[in-house]
Amino acid sequence: MRHDLKAIIDDIVADMRAETERGTVASYIPGLASADPNRFGLAVVTAEGEVILGGDAETGFSIQSISKVFTLTLALGKVGNALWDRVGREPSGSAFNSIVQLERENGIPRNPFINAGAIVISDVNLAGHRTGDAIGELINFLRYLTDDGSIVVDPAIAQSEAEHGYRNAALANYMRAFGNLQNPVEPVLASYFNQCAIEMTCHQLARAGRFLMLDGRHPGGGQVVSPARARRINALMLTCGHYDASGDFAFSVGMPGKSGVGGGILAIAPGKASVAVWSPGLNANGNSHLGTRALERLTTETGWSVFSADHN
Repeated sequence: MRHDLKAIIDDIVADMRAETERGTVASYIPGLASADPNRFGLAVVTAEGEVILGGDAETGFSIQSISKVFTLTLALGKVGNALWDRVGREPSGSAFNSIVQLERENGIPRNPFINAGAIVISDVNLAGHRTGDAIGELINFLRYLTDDGSIVVDPAIAQSEAEHGYRNAALANYMRAFGNLQNPVEPVLASYFNQCAIEMTCHQLARAGRFLMLDGRHPGGGQVVSPARARRINALMLTCGHYDASGDFAFSVGMPGKSGVGGGILAIAPGKASVAVWSPGLNANGNSHLGTRALERLTTETGWSVFSADHN
């Protein structure tokens, strides 16, 4: 395996920038449709604290569903394992916004990373709060994880999400009918739309994921979550983090990962590195086309796949 990490990242960035097949930018949320498909960024933060950036790693983008990793972490901190009475832990095998599966399973979402599951998580985090307070708690959590106070919600993206969130509204109302939302639908959806509209860079996102590579520790000191909880969040990312393409991502990349339709992917090599990649063009499953290819290259050349003997 190659171990000159800077050279590996430089090579990957150069090759990805030269690619002509770049996927298709998400258009169903108009605020995302203007993203430049020629952008590509990659950031790696190692367990030793080394930071390696490539391409557009300091350019902000809408993290979208990657936010679900952090809202899940907050919800588990509030209600613990009682969360699993309301949300499952199994891969969905269906589209991220499927309502058919939700109907078949009596309003209990299959996992916390599909949209229905993330809406239930938003409901948990909203308890006792106004929407602005709940989003403020999430922003403060991300600022703590990254040691960076500049992270904010993009209001234009949030508005665009709200104006075109009909499918998510249907999911929320359906779960409310089954008693699986405890707050009114409107503030729950507002919270969900705002979390998806958080803007971060690859550098910030890789820093935010550090606790998941360090058995739940913040590199600055203190425990964000227990080692067992960090392992379980990573397990859910591996099995459910790419929706109905999660198995393929595990097969080709071999790291716990969470994608977003903004073109970002957060991936964790436990004990090794936190990695964030961004390229706005998506594949047929709604995951970053070049981001997925770049991560496959990275694990091949570093041995960071959790299934590799070199990982241990």
